[in-house]
Amino acid sequence: MVNMDQVKELRDKTGISVMQCSKALEQAGGDMDKALAFLKEKSADIASKKGDRVLGAGAVGSYVHSTGTIGSMVLLMSETDFVSKNKEFTDLARDIAMHIAASEIEEGDVAGLLAQPYIKNPDQTINDLISAAIQKFGEKVE
Repeated sequence: MVNMDQVKELRDKTGISVMQCSKALEQAGGDMDKALAFLKEKSADIASKKGDRVLGAGAVGSYVHSTGTIGSMVLLMSETDFVSKNKEFTDLARDIAMHIAASEIEEGDVAGLLAQPYIKNPDQTINDLISAAIQKFGEKVE
């Protein structure tokens, strides 16, 4: 049996619902690393199921390096303005813009960007971040 402290810790790490965190911990026998892996796998499944939904809202994230010599902008789309105005969503857009500014990605190369290891956590790709956002917000994100 999993305790609520474990569920809270997993929820704090992922931002995913209490129900999903609890289920992941139960399936992992209380092992936090296994639960995280389970949630990551599940987020890819959820993302693929939402692929045909229409994107109707979004947020522009921008980043300018402290030197003022490099910067980037990204448009992160969602289905509703409820999600696109969420602070976590706008923070994700800014983090992706920061990643773009720090990487050597060609303008418009979305596939290349999605495959790159995330600069703040190389264990995740940008695609993993997007999949986690889809799982967290319950909407298609692109």
